[in-house]
Amino acid sequence: MTTKTSNATLSILVALGLSHLLNDLLQSVLTASYPIIKSDLDISFAQIGLVTLVYQLAASVFQPIVGLFFDKHPISWCPMLAMSLTSVGITMLAWSNSLTFLFIAVFIIGLGSSIIHPEASRIASLASGGKRGLAQSIFQVGGNIGGSVGPLLVALIVAPFGRQNILWFLVFALIAFIVAMPIQRWFSHYLNTMKVEHRPMKVQTSMPLSRRTTILTIGILLVLIFSKYIYMASISSYYTFYLIEKFGISIRNSQVCLFIFLAATAIGTLIGGPVGDRIGRKYVIWISILGTAPFSLAMPYADLYTTIALSFGAGLMLSSAFPAILLYAQELLPYNLGLVSGLFFGLAFGIAGIASAAIGNMADTFGLETVYNVCAYMPLLGIVAGLLPNLKSPKKQ
Repeated sequence: MTTKTSNATLSILVALGLSHLLNDLLQSVLTASYPIIKSDLDISFAQIGLVTLVYQLAASVFQPIVGLFFDKHPISWCPMLAMSLTSVGITMLAWSNSLTFLFIAVFIIGLGSSIIHPEASRIASLASGGKRGLAQSIFQVGGNIGGSVGPLLVALIVAPFGRQNILWFLVFALIAFIVAMPIQRWFSHYLNTMKVEHRPMKVQTSMPLSRRTTILTIGILLVLIFSKYIYMASISSYYTFYLIEKFGISIRNSQVCLFIFLAATAIGTLIGGPVGDRIGRKYVIWISILGTAPFSLAMPYADLYTTIALSFGAGLMLSSAFPAILLYAQELLPYNLGLVSGLFFGLAFGIAGIASAAIGNMADTFGLETVYNVCAYMPLLGIVAGLLPNLKSPKKQ
């Protein structure tokens, strides 16, 4: 690859990261606004869980379908379509005056997420120049940064002035449309080149493992996704409520604490991909998930400031796993990048949605402190990562 081409594709990776940042910033407005929505609509924790379930199902069920469809019929303007749906959902979220209307708003926001994640992840792989771990980290850290900044902006813009101020976030949607333009031009040129040269959009052509071993390995990855996203759901949906209930802090300060946790996830994501390129995906997955356990197990017994520090450590460790899991899965099934990306993003969102609904019911029945005592054990399932086969030597990864 020439320097000119490298610079061009690096700029596309940065644009993809920014697009993901802006998308997930808008997506995070929903969970960051939960305390405000709960107060405005007078709904229970169980209903908050149902809201998350509706959002996550919309964002998960459609992702593998979208990925499979665009594997066969790639379209360059997908980021524009995704942001259009998210913008409509955000507008409705600001004005929702009933639980039904709220369900519709979050469903539309979820649809936007279901489109951008598999397709943008596939474009990142195509533009990686062989450094797929770095490419996925750049793409995914954008989402983590956006997800961490969103609650902070909600604390500054929405919490003091009312839920209608969510409409200010449409400014970020406009910026996202502008950022998506060079991505659309690059991908359109890429598709035209593939068509002219009669080349398929494939990074590799053969599976590295037998069919049986591949199925078993995917099962292990599902267990790891399960453990990671149940614990993530307990933090992303209920951490603010936990801090308010246990330590008596304000809504605004609880959102700042959520920002600290989500900022740690951004740092961890940026680290996970490149480290996986060097030492192997398996070891990053193993260390990341299992290494979260000391932080999660200590958190229910800590004071406020120690809880904040432990949440930072948990976010840093746990978030480095997903780029490695996604790339490991893509290397297992290298001929369907969009399908694999959609499937694993979808599973992540789906598990998080179901977990949020279950945790909401559990919180109503037993209290949030019990929830955090139970969920603290989920990262221990990371031990099964030791069963993953090595796909490549670290030097080649």
